[in-house]
Formats: sequence, structure tokens, C-alpha cells
Amino acid sequence: MSSQEKLILVVEDEPSLAVVLCEYLARAGYRTHIIDNGLDVIDWVKLNHPDLLILDLMLPARDGLDIYRELRTFSQVPVVMATARIDEIDRLVGLELGADDYICKPYSSREVVVRVKNILRRAGDENKEEQQVKGLIIDDKKMAVSLNAVPVTLTPAEFRLLSFFNKHPEQVFSREQLMTQIYEDDRVVTDRTIDSHIKNLRKKLQSIAEDSEYIKSIYGVGYKLAL
Repeated sequence: MSSQEKLILVVEDEPSLAVVLCEYLARAGYRTHIIDNGLDVIDWVKLNHPDLLILDLMLPARDGLDIYRELRTFSQVPVVMATARIDEIDRLVGLELGADDYICKPYSSREVVVRVKNILRRAGDENKEEQQVKGLIIDDKKMAVSLNAVPVTLTPAEFRLLSFFNKHPEQVFSREQLMTQIYEDDRVVTDRTIDSHIKNLRKKLQSIAEDSEYIKSIYGVGYKLAL
């Protein structure tokens, strides 16, 4: 997909800043849309499926981190967090949540465009790799999964788990690491919760490809997605 077809959502409540940034993005060949408050973001994303978000953390009506947490319950669209906060704790919190990048105001619009290009290029490369894993195709924007061209119905937690595995094939993760990936609201869960999700994922995948083992147990360590 060319940059001309890529849609960037700029969530920013400073109109002059948003307009200038969108002008630079448009010159680079991207389509853009601006939202200036936090309440409209989630519904717009679900309806329009942007390719990347530039998300201000200080927004009217709803905090950017809160928006990001809800966003990750149904989409893995790349997110660049933008804020005037310079405190290192805020920076780390943003990145630990899984943000693809973090920019501090005032920022250079040219630099943001370069970062957007790099993130989208990496995302494109990852998508190409994902489609090569034993017929397993994951569409993070639509939260859709198919195996050997057969749709697979998953719960949100199962989808996040499989999507995470799919981005890191053959890499072994402990149960604790997996819990932080599928539950971002600090809820209390046990190892058995992860084991239950793994069991259900295996059952659903093997109902389509019964001779294939996609998720392997590594004794004493955790789980991995096998190529």
C-alpha cells in the first residue's frame, strides 16, 4: 500500500499544531483526519480503521492514556504518543503500555513525518512476515483471524494473545509476560488464566488444522508460537 492510501489520525486539541502537522503529512502523501477531543476517538477508529494514530496525552474530556488502553482492547494500530510532559516517568509509562513512539512538544513536524514513515514501514514488514506463519493471517485493525482461509472466532483476550505471539514467532514467553500483554488494566489474574486461554486457542486452531501445533509449551518456561 502506498503512502497515498495510508490514513493518519491526529488527535490534538491545539488546532494550529494539528493543522501544520497534517500539512506536512499531506505533503508526504498521507491522508489525515483531526480529532480535538478524547470522547470521539474510539468510535472514529472503529469506523475508519486508520493506519496510525498520533495521540496527544493531554486532551479535553478524556485522557490520552485512557484512550490508548481502550484502543488496545480491539486494535493494534501503531500509536505515536505526543505530550508536553517531559517527566521521565510519563515517557516510560507511555512506552511500557506498548506505544510505538513518543514525542515531546514542541516537536518538529518534519521529524514526526520521518518517524511515521519508519513506523509504517516496520508495520508493513511485520504484516508480510505474519502471513507466512503456517497459513495464519491476523488483521489487527479489524481484529480478524483466519487460518488456511477459514475465519477463526476469538475472544478479545485470545486475539491479543495470538496477535502478540504472531509478532514474535519462535520466541518463548513466560505466563507473567503474556499476562502483561493481554491485560493492561492491572487486573489480578493467575497462571491458570493464561493456561485456559492457551487451551482455548489450541482447540480453535486445531479444529481447522488438526495436524498442526501452533502454540507449544516449553516446560518450566512458558509458551511460544511455532513456525
